[in-house]
Amino acid sequence: MTVNEWESWRTLPAKHQPEYLDREALENVRAELRVRPPLVFAGEVDSLREAMGAAGRGDAFVLVGGDCAETFAESTATQLRMKIQTLLQMAVVLTYGSSLPVVKIGRIAGQYAKPRSSPTETRDGVTLPSYLGDAVNGFEFTAEDRAHDPARLLEMYHKSAASLNLIRAFTKGGYADLRRVHEWNRGFISNPAYARYESLAAEINQAVRFMEAAGADFVSLREVDLFSSHEALLLDYEEAMTRVDSRTGNLYDTSGHFLWIGERTRALDEAHVELLSHVRNPIGVKLGPNSTQEDVKGLIERLNPQGEEGRLTFMVRMGADNIERGLPPLVEAAIADGRPVTWMSDPMHGNTISSPNGYKTRDFDTIMREVEGFFNVHRSMGTVPGGIHVELTGADVTEVVGGAEHLDAQSLELRYETLVDPRLNHQQSLEIAFQVAELAREQNPIAEPTHGSSLEVDSPEFGLGSTL
Repeated sequence: MTVNEWESWRTLPAKHQPEYLDREALENVRAELRVRPPLVFAGEVDSLREAMGAAGRGDAFVLVGGDCAETFAESTATQLRMKIQTLLQMAVVLTYGSSLPVVKIGRIAGQYAKPRSSPTETRDGVTLPSYLGDAVNGFEFTAEDRAHDPARLLEMYHKSAASLNLIRAFTKGGYADLRRVHEWNRGFISNPAYARYESLAAEINQAVRFMEAAGADFVSLREVDLFSSHEALLLDYEEAMTRVDSRTGNLYDTSGHFLWIGERTRALDEAHVELLSHVRNPIGVKLGPNSTQEDVKGLIERLNPQGEEGRLTFMVRMGADNIERGLPPLVEAAIADGRPVTWMSDPMHGNTISSPNGYKTRDFDTIMREVEGFFNVHRSMGTVPGGIHVELTGADVTEVVGGAEHLDAQSLELRYETLVDPRLNHQQSLEIAFQVAELAREQNPIAEPTHGSSLEVDSPEFGLGSTL
C-alpha cells in the first residue's frame, strides 16, 4: 500500500478532532511517534482477531472493561493492578458460568481521549474548549489547561507503554494464577450483601479443588492474555502508530490490539471508518438507538468486505428501553448480509442519567436490564451474544447508583472521582459478572465446555502462554 493510499482519510471529514494552533509542533510529534517502537505486535493482534471470531461463533465470550477515560495522573501501578484484578475476577466467574474461554480486553493503555457533545464549556460567563481527555488538554478550567496541545500525544504514548509493561508483568508473572484469582472472589462473596451468589461461588470452589486433587497442571494456568483497547479517536496518533508488518506487508495499528469507532464518528464516508478500513486489527463499532439496517450493511462492506471472522464487532449501546425493539432489525441485517460479525453489549452509554443532587450517573438495575435485553434478543433470533463492554474501575468509587450495596444519590457524594462518565466500582463489576454468568447459563443450559474443563480460563488456540 502506498503512503498516499494510506493517507486517504485526510481527504474526508474528520469529526471530534483537536484544533491544534501550532501545526508545526503537531508535525514534529507525528514524526517522533512514527519512529517509536510499536506498543503491540502483529502476532498478538492476529491472535485476538481469531479469539473474537470464536466469540462470534459462540466458542468464547469477550469481556471488555476499564475506565471511561484514563488519566495520566492515575496511570499508576496501584490503579492498574486494581483494574487488572477486577477484570481477572470477572473472567473467572464468566468462564465458569458460560463454560467458555473468556477473551479479556482492558480499556487500558490508550483510552486517554473522549469526544464530547459540545466543543466548548461555559462557566460564569467564561467560555473555553471542553475537556477532551488528557491526550488533548487538561481538566482544570483555565485557558492554559484547556488549550489543545500536541505534546500530549507523546505523553499518551509513554503512559501507554508503561501500562502495557505492567500488564505483561502481572499477567505473565503469576499474579493471574487461577487459584489466586479465585481466592479474591471468595473475599467478595463473604460480604452478606452478595448472598445470592454464594451457590455459584461454591461451585467454582468445588471445581478448583477437584482440579487440584486430580493433579491439574496449574503451572499452565499461571499466565493469561490481557489485550488492550481504546477508541481510535485521534486520527493523527492512530496513523502515526500504524506500521507495515515485515512478514506480510499488512498494516497494523500498533497503538492497541482492539480498536473501536464511536457512535459519533462511524459515518461511512468519513475519516475514522476510512482509516481503520486499512489495518488488520479487529475493529469494533458502536451502534446506538438511531442505527439502521443500512448502517450495518454499509459498515460490514467497508470494514469487513472479505467476511473474515473476528474482524468486525458491533458494540450495541441502545439503552435499556430500546434494546429489545432496536436490536432485532440490526441483527436481521447482519444475518441477511451473511458475513460474520461478533455482537457485544455496551450497557453503559445508553443509560446515563442525572441524579437529583446534580451528578452524572447510571443505575445498576437499568444497566442489567439492557444486558438482559441483549441476551433475550439473541436467544430469540438464534444468534450469539458474544460479550459485554463496561466502564469500570478497581477502586471503591461511588459513581453508579444501585447494586447489592444499594448506593443512592447521596452515596454519589462520597467518592465520585471520574472526570467524564460514571464507572462501576469493584463490587458492582463483580456483581455484573455473576449476573451475566447466570444469563450465559440460560443461553447454554447444558453448559458443556467446548474447550476442555468447565473452569478453563484460556484456550491454547488463543495464545495461552504466548508473550504479549
